[in-house]
Amino acid sequence: MTLSGNNGRQHRDPEVRPTPARRQFSAEEKSRILAEVDACTERGGIGAIIWREGIYSSYLSRWRRERDRGELSGSGTKKHGPQGPAPQELAAEKAALERENERLRQRLAQAETIIEVQKKLSAMLGLEPSASEPTERA
Repeated sequence: MTLSGNNGRQHRDPEVRPTPARRQFSAEEKSRILAEVDACTERGGIGAIIWREGIYSSYLSRWRRERDRGELSGSGTKKHGPQGPAPQELAAEKAALERENERLRQRLAQAETIIEVQKKLSAMLGLEPSASEPTERA
């Protein structure tokens, strides 16, 4: 927009306009548009739909690929960046950690049993723990 300034000159409006938000299509909108395009039989019909919806033909190609792979969803739902591990990998890792946890519990129980026996033996022999040995923690 231009404004008239002094001496009949025109100056650009210094106001900064926000850029419009990028349009996002829901899965229902994508499916509706694709169904409409697929049903189109007359010449120029697809171009008319593209013009009416305000989309590019590359959107149709991308949406068709997504639909064929079963991944057609709203554009805001796709997460970018590194993906987490697959559920099978998580299940295998969980099972391995549970086995290790059980093994360590058994070792702890064995170590506690040995310590109890040593305490009883020490008490029977009348030995007192020396000052340099660590005492039992509460």
